[in-house]
Amino acid sequence: MKVGIIGSGFVGSAAAYAIVLRGSASEVILVDLNEKLARAQAEDILHAIPFAAPVRIKSGKYPQLAGANLVVLACGVSQSSGESRLQLLERNAKVFESVVPQVLDHAPEAILLVVANPVDVMTQVVTKVSGLSPGRVIGSGTILDTARFRTLLGKFLGVAAQSVHAYVVGEHGDSEVLIWSSARVGGVSLFDFAAEHGHPITGDIKSHIDDGVRKAAYHIIEGKGSTYYGIGAGIARITRAIRLDERALLTVSALTAEVEGVQNVALSVPRVVGAEGVLAALPPTLSDEEHKALQSSAGILKEAAEKIGY
Repeated sequence: MKVGIIGSGFVGSAAAYAIVLRGSASEVILVDLNEKLARAQAEDILHAIPFAAPVRIKSGKYPQLAGANLVVLACGVSQSSGESRLQLLERNAKVFESVVPQVLDHAPEAILLVVANPVDVMTQVVTKVSGLSPGRVIGSGTILDTARFRTLLGKFLGVAAQSVHAYVVGEHGDSEVLIWSSARVGGVSLFDFAAEHGHPITGDIKSHIDDGVRKAAYHIIEGKGSTYYGIGAGIARITRAIRLDERALLTVSALTAEVEGVQNVALSVPRVVGAEGVLAALPPTLSDEEHKALQSSAGILKEAAEKIGY
């Protein structure tokens, strides 16, 4: 599978590197306004191939995207310290209004994977600008937030994060919703498992984990300026699901007809992802409190999109 990546900065290059290490694609093309940067990133990653998977990687321009099955949109301005994702809205919308038509001119059959923040609103922007069906425009959404949630739960419980089944839905940002009520470890309720193994989940524990998930990006940005390794791995995971037609359940963002009474809004719920993009949505069972929180998150995103005409 041929994958194009627009943007060769920290996120785009981390995604390319993770894709190569995992063998999630057969060919990767890096495109950037800074052609020298794209060329250097491609060459650097190329030198890792003898230690990883036999993936062809090079830099190029938009015409080199021809035949791409997936194009990752990692372009746009980055988040600054103390800046919320929604504050990036207007600046990144203009970037995508320019980039998306150029991508589709050369790769009209590609699935578009949006990773620039605020990713949910940008997913809605790209869906409208591209004219593609919602299933072919995927936002990375809360795939990373879900990974953070599972990691912290696994650490607390002393089990592998891969054995924890818990989701973060809604906005990838401040209003995201951690779904505690239907979380499970293996086939056992999270709360039952925790109590049986001497690690009851108290209100303080929930608050600590919630804070660790919700504020992770801000802590990382404060320490090193931006986040890229985690989301790079998440992009590689989505890419692999598409390449192998896995029908994997991933918390990705897509334009959705209705969420908790809010019409036509892009946000994350667990979705089935395969070779054709998003195939179905499988919202988890929610408590009354979680229903209200998801409705609030959807409303915030809807309002943000409407402010710029989307």
